[in-house]
Amino acid sequence: MNLSYNQEKALAHRSEWKVGALFMKMGTGKTRVAVELVNQVPNLDLVVYIAPLRIIHPTDPNIQPIEKEVQKWGGFKAKETIYMGVETIGQSDRKYLQLYKKIATTWKVFLIVDESIKIKNIEAKRTQRLLKLSEMVGQKLILNGEPVTRDLLDLYPQMNFLDPRILNMSFSEFKNTFCKYTTITKRFGGYKEYSKSFITGYENIDYLYSLIGQYVFECDLELQIQQLYENAYYTIDDEAKNEYYRLKTTYLDDEKLMMLNNNIFLELTQKMQHEYCCTESKFEAVREWFEKYPEEKSIIFVKYIRSAEECKKRFPKATVLNYKTGSYGLNLQHLPYTVYFDKTFDYGDVVQSKHRNYRMGQEQDCRYLNLTGDVGLETLIDENNRKKINMSEYLKKISREQLRAKL
Repeated sequence: MNLSYNQEKALAHRSEWKVGALFMKMGTGKTRVAVELVNQVPNLDLVVYIAPLRIIHPTDPNIQPIEKEVQKWGGFKAKETIYMGVETIGQSDRKYLQLYKKIATTWKVFLIVDESIKIKNIEAKRTQRLLKLSEMVGQKLILNGEPVTRDLLDLYPQMNFLDPRILNMSFSEFKNTFCKYTTITKRFGGYKEYSKSFITGYENIDYLYSLIGQYVFECDLELQIQQLYENAYYTIDDEAKNEYYRLKTTYLDDEKLMMLNNNIFLELTQKMQHEYCCTESKFEAVREWFEKYPEEKSIIFVKYIRSAEECKKRFPKATVLNYKTGSYGLNLQHLPYTVYFDKTFDYGDVVQSKHRNYRMGQEQDCRYLNLTGDVGLETLIDENNRKKINMSEYLKKISREQLRAKL
C-alpha cells in the first residue's frame, strides 16, 4: 500500500532529525511512518518499542498486537526488537534493569514510545525511568494522537524524553513561562479552608512553538466516510433510582464529606452510575440496535467490571472494551459499529474511543450509539463532553447547590 499524503509529509519532515514526535491524529497511520523512519537508519542493533500493555499483549482475540501491525509494514530492519509495556517500566524493577543493561551494552539503539501521553506525569516512576533510558539513546521517537489531554504541562516530559536541550528549562520555569494560574480558596464550616491553583490560560505560545516546532509533525485525519450518531434513551429501574437519589442526598448534604473537595464528586458519580449501570432497559436498547447492525462487527464500551461481565454474557459476539484499557492504541477497522454502554466524564477517552474504528483503512461509515438514562448525571456528562471539558474544569465553575440541582 502506498503512503498517504500526510505520511509522506511526516517522513519528509522527520527524516533530517535524530529525535522527533509524530503527533498524528488517531487513525492517520503513525505506526507505518514510525517503521519507515526507523528503517532509514542503517545498521541498527536494537529497536526498543515502549507502549501500553494492552497494545503489546491484547487480551481480546479480535485485537492484534502492535508487533503484527509493525510486521504488516515490513518490520524493523534491526538485529533485534524488544517490545515492552510502559506499565512494566514503572512496576517491575527487574525488567527495567534488564532493559537498562541491554541498552547500555548495545551500540546502536532506536527507542520509540507509543502513546507518549502515558509519560505526561513528570513525577511518575515510569516517566523518570524512561527519561533515564533516553539519556543513553541517540535515535528517539514519540507517537501520540493527542499530545495534550490535561493541560500544556503534558508536553514537558515528552519533549524532555526526546532531548532536554529542546526546551532547556526546568519544569517550574516551563510552568511560569507558558501558564497562567488562578488560586481558588474554599471554606468549610468556618473553621477549615482549602486552596488550590488552577491553570486558567496560556501565554508565550509562539515562543513554545519556536522551540519544539522543528521536532514535531502534526496532522488531522481525513477520510471519505462518515461518522453517524444515534441516541437511545432508557429508564432506570426503581430500586437503582432510589439508591441514586439516596447517594445524592448523603454526599451533597454532609458537610464532612464536602471537605474532600473535588474528590467527593468523583466518588459520588462513580457510586451513582455504578448503581444503575446494568439496569434492564439498557440491554433492551442494545438488543434493538443489534437488530439493525451486526453484533459481531460491534464494539461495546463500558466503564465498570459489572457492565463488562454482563455485556459479554448477553452479547458474546461483540467486542467489549473498557474506556481506560481499550480506547487507546487499538486498530479496529473491522468493527465499524460502536455502543457507548456507560458514559464517561473523561473527554479524552471519548475521543480516543471513536478512533478505534474511524481510521485509515476503514471503508465503511462508522456508526455510534449513545445510551442515556433518565437521571441528571447522564445529561450532565453529555453536556460536558459536548463542551469538551473534563470533570475538574467543570467543578471550578459550579457550587454545591448548582450541582444538587443538576443531579
